[in-house]
Amino acid sequence: MYNQDFFFQAMIYLTAAVVMVPLVKKLGLGSVLGYLAAGIIIGPSALGLVGFENGRVMQFAEFGVILMLFVIGLELQPSLLWKMRRTIFGLGSLQVFITVIVIGGIALLLNFKINRAVAIGLIFALSSTAIILQTLTEKGLLQNNAGRSAFLVTLFQDIMVVPMLAIIPLLASFDGKSTIAGTTLNRITTNIELDGWLHLLFIIAVIALIIFGGRFISRYFFRLIAETGMHEVFTAMALLMIIGIALAMHEIGLSPALGTFLAGVVLADNEYRHELETTINPFKGLLIGLFFISVGASINIALFLQKPLMILGFVLLLTLVKFIVLFILARYFRLRKGHDYLFAFLLAPSSEFAFVLISFSKQNQLFDEPTAGLMLLMVTLSMAISPLLLIFNEKALSPIMTRKQNKTEFDLVESSDNPVIIAGFGRFGLVIGRLLLANNYKVTIIDSNPANVEILRKFGFKLFYGDVTRPQVIEQAGIKHAKLVILSMAEYDEALQVADYLKKNYPYVKILARAKDIYHAFEFFKRNVNIVQQEVFDSAAGLGEKALVQLGFSRYEAYRATRTFKHHEKQVLLDLYALWKEDESRFIQETRRFSEQLSEILQAEKDYLIHETDYAWNANSIREEAELEKTSKKTKTKPKK
Repeated sequence: MYNQDFFFQAMIYLTAAVVMVPLVKKLGLGSVLGYLAAGIIIGPSALGLVGFENGRVMQFAEFGVILMLFVIGLELQPSLLWKMRRTIFGLGSLQVFITVIVIGGIALLLNFKINRAVAIGLIFALSSTAIILQTLTEKGLLQNNAGRSAFLVTLFQDIMVVPMLAIIPLLASFDGKSTIAGTTLNRITTNIELDGWLHLLFIIAVIALIIFGGRFISRYFFRLIAETGMHEVFTAMALLMIIGIALAMHEIGLSPALGTFLAGVVLADNEYRHELETTINPFKGLLIGLFFISVGASINIALFLQKPLMILGFVLLLTLVKFIVLFILARYFRLRKGHDYLFAFLLAPSSEFAFVLISFSKQNQLFDEPTAGLMLLMVTLSMAISPLLLIFNEKALSPIMTRKQNKTEFDLVESSDNPVIIAGFGRFGLVIGRLLLANNYKVTIIDSNPANVEILRKFGFKLFYGDVTRPQVIEQAGIKHAKLVILSMAEYDEALQVADYLKKNYPYVKILARAKDIYHAFEFFKRNVNIVQQEVFDSAAGLGEKALVQLGFSRYEAYRATRTFKHHEKQVLLDLYALWKEDESRFIQETRRFSEQLSEILQAEKDYLIHETDYAWNANSIREEAELEKTSKKTKTKPKK
């Protein structure tokens, strides 16, 4: 078979990803950890199914980082990026500068010469762009202050890779080993040999061409290809553009990933932005996964087993030092309320660019083989524990921070004889409260979110910060005088807990409850709650009614269809509740049957009047009645012959 070895290796990588990633995700961990675990298992340190070709695979997989930065650039408006220049160059430069000094100082204490100590500081100052972007995208944290700041710092670090490649030969020259450095630097950073200002002008010209082409020319090419209706050609054009920009940036000695990010930012206002993003995403996801598998496969378990405690100590020391520096900078740049911890945990692990810098330093004879091997293992292990650090932050630190922020003392709820108590005043309860207040009803409002209470008080609402699951709070609110209690809180179990308390102690008080889903509604039915409203049902039905109008229904026909649907849906909900209590398997069968019958019911009852006033909405019936009345009058006034 042609190129059989290639297909066998591809099968191994894909099998490892397909098996391990869903398994790790099922355990509540991130996909990055799944890919790393898959790489360790199939790598030379475990099963040995891959390994010799791993360097070539990683070079290919790094294209995934380039694609990811392009997609991220598509989501950032140039104006937004300009507003963030303080974070990119201020926070980014301080992070690199301070980290190099601190880690370099520690290396000096470990008896490294000053040139090697500076090189170690430069290598370990960087953070993993691939891991950070994958994590932020997966968890939806790119719009988070900490996530956005971490991403912008990695952008600055990518810019700094080229100067670092230029500095390393200078550091090697202290040992009289700069000859190989100069030629290697030319080969790695640029294939174009120009002097000084000419090289700088050439770089500016290439960047200007990328900006001009992306801003003004690309839309015409994409429009021309889109008119052909051939999606595969559009895909080819998108990949051609990205690969071309990556090659151009490599030729002038800049980071290809940085160039494609710039292209993405320029195309952020392009009308084909979403089509480009949809086209690139599958390639990006697969190549990023391949990159992480390659990192996992490169972990040298044999070297780790020789001195495990020493290596783990170095990795933990590196992570701790970077975390402290990043945390202090985060606080200085006003990241608060847990964002400082997230920012530090995101950037504490090392970067994939460290592999390049270590290899380059070794070529320049700055480090010997054992030192370079130890540093490579430290970088790999720090990248491998990155998902664990984020899990620790999410599962352990974040809940503590939340509790700390919510330590505000509860208000002493004023006793009143208001007829209505609203428990929960978020986006749902706010609408109800405004409606009642507009109709001159006095209400007592209690909410357990201190930030929400603070904001709404600024807008003139009188509400109390308290926990309605505590009996004394509901008692102080005047439950003895209330006619209605509206449970509009978002918390699933707490609403049921309050309903239980009210039914047991104040059965005469009517309860109106917000249900998050059908099963939540069933739990309220079980407690004989007077009125239960599914939180999105009416608004979703209302939008569906507008959709029918846009599809050609008259406004009346859309209204009728929607009202018929709501009428039967509410009846079906009660029927399903009866089955849910008795037989779960039959409940599922009947749910399917009701769904299949719904279309038939709507068609059969299209002309059926649910209410006798239904004709009031029918313009045709009004017109017919007017014509009949007009004819009748003419008949009565016609002179007899």
